[in-house]
Amino acid sequence: MNFYRRAVVLSLPLFLSVACAKKEQPAAPPEVSVVSVVQRDVPVTTEWISTLDGSVNADIRPKVEGYLLKQDYKEGQFVRAGDRLFEIDPRQFRASIEQAQGALGQAQALFEKTNRDVERFTPLAAQRAISQQELDNALAAQRNAQAAVASAKAAVDQAALGLGWTHVTSPIDGIVGLAKAQVGDLVNPQTVMTTVSTVDPIRVTYGISEREYMRFAASINRKDYATTKKGPFLELVLDDGTVWPEKGRAEMADREVDPGTGTMTIRGFFPNPDNILRPGQYGRVRASIETRTGALLVPQRAVIELQGGFRVAVVGADSKLEIRPVELAEKTGDLWIVTKGLKADDKVVVTGLQTTRPGTVVTTKPWAPESAAR
Repeated sequence: MNFYRRAVVLSLPLFLSVACAKKEQPAAPPEVSVVSVVQRDVPVTTEWISTLDGSVNADIRPKVEGYLLKQDYKEGQFVRAGDRLFEIDPRQFRASIEQAQGALGQAQALFEKTNRDVERFTPLAAQRAISQQELDNALAAQRNAQAAVASAKAAVDQAALGLGWTHVTSPIDGIVGLAKAQVGDLVNPQTVMTTVSTVDPIRVTYGISEREYMRFAASINRKDYATTKKGPFLELVLDDGTVWPEKGRAEMADREVDPGTGTMTIRGFFPNPDNILRPGQYGRVRASIETRTGALLVPQRAVIELQGGFRVAVVGADSKLEIRPVELAEKTGDLWIVTKGLKADDKVVVTGLQTTRPGTVVTTKPWAPESAAR
């Protein structure tokens, strides 16, 4: 028993010395992922929410009143200008033509009679066989009859137009929509029967802020804005994230800034071969509107937003962590343009910051974006 007690007593100082040695060993510095601030010329791309619409939208209304007899098109198909869309019952218009033609015949017969009267009265008036008053009355009747013939011809032409208007045709090339009037309906010039939209090119409408307008007012207000081919191309990002392969251009700007939204409406046009894009779709229009020379770039995930400001963590030459306030400009892809607070080649912390605090000595490793890792 004394032997074991003596062994414990002798080994205790050795155990304590080993424990103290382990306790005194310094902890390894925390590891963070860093990336160097990149400096290069960057085209600044801006995006706006946009809606698509036909470059021309024609509401199809009949010019005459009548019962709808037939629909001559397939809804959603492409039609040419002049293609027949609907047919209205033509019987009453045929009757109007016959009535107008009868009135024209009567007017022509009366005109022929007045011509004969003038031919007969003229030599008699010269021989004083009849009074000059009788000749003047015959000449006046001739002019009235001639005017009646012209009026009757116009009535025949008007009736013929009415008969022609029973065939409702498309005024433009485009995609024709669903029929809003059905066979058997009584339609009139206030009835919208369907709509035809020209979708190649297709129109996009978006709004720029008042601040953006002031930045580019000189370009927007140039005299040849609506016809010039200069300026940035537009890209259209569709709802599924795909980019439309055709490039577009902005061609129209509204006259005012909407006081309710603080935006100015801009209209652009995109080629739309095969009529793939349709009115009513949503998308995002983007354009490279300027180039920032020598811009400083950092990953977006390296930026910390705190109390309305932005900060980044920087590892100095002494491997100590420093938190710096920065000022930011536009985003470009996964990067953010820094206008103040950093310089080229500064090492910015991207990951690992949650285990450290300012002044901590850290070890660094290069940061690899997730997309590159995949």
